[in-house]
Amino acid sequence: MPGIGPPPGKHRNRIGHLRPPVPEARSRQLPLPLQQPAPQGLAGFIAQGNEPVIAAAKHWAQGSGEPYLYVHGAVASGKSHLLRCTADEAWRQGRQVVYLALDMKGLSPAVLDNLEHGDGVLLDALQARIGTDDWERALFNLYNRLRDRGTPLLIAARPPSGGLGVHLPDLASRLASGASFNLKPLDDEGRAALLRAGAAQRGLDLADSVVRYILSRCSRDPGSLIQLLDGIDAATLAEHRQPSIRSIGRLLEQIQHANAPDPDYRDHH
Repeated sequence: MPGIGPPPGKHRNRIGHLRPPVPEARSRQLPLPLQQPAPQGLAGFIAQGNEPVIAAAKHWAQGSGEPYLYVHGAVASGKSHLLRCTADEAWRQGRQVVYLALDMKGLSPAVLDNLEHGDGVLLDALQARIGTDDWERALFNLYNRLRDRGTPLLIAARPPSGGLGVHLPDLASRLASGASFNLKPLDDEGRAALLRAGAAQRGLDLADSVVRYILSRCSRDPGSLIQLLDGIDAATLAEHRQPSIRSIGRLLEQIQHANAPDPDYRDHH
């Protein structure tokens, strides 16, 4: 079944159907490599004004909270990061949940079949599949199966449920039936706290100047910052030294080169 993690044990990245977070539209910021961060449960999620949604997500992960939660927020507000951390929190407690990013290419509505048999389902980027009849019907049927079995559901999307433009009235009413939270994006203080906490988890020491350098050069949504920390961690292990502005600058140059368009492709397409 897609997205189901293995039984709990040695911690590793166990989330299926992940996709890179959408970077903020900043002309001077560099895209990050398409490598998924390893979540650290909800303990590493910087709340900063989002305490109610974090509390609800913790209860959801434990199987003791609201059976259905809807989280919405702007691009780069951290929705995908929240869902991955919630899934990891559930896995750490021995619960078998499914995380599915609905904006992945090549998905068909059949991917929603039989998801109700686990301990919970997390659907990310719901807006990507709204407006298509077969997807809306499949989502409606999944919601009903989850409700009938008492399997919790956590959904994230950009707009509130009422702003999705759902065609199927029954699905629209289902999506509006649970607790809804607006996830607020972190400010620079919160992003810096996220970097420091993530660095500490990896045994890294980020000087204040390094943190400022990262925030001035990179996409600053939580998922992208965690991705960058993973890259810094790997480079630090290879170089046997703590990260510096110079070493991070080299890493960013490598990232920029890796994400540059293929000139042959550009010339012929």
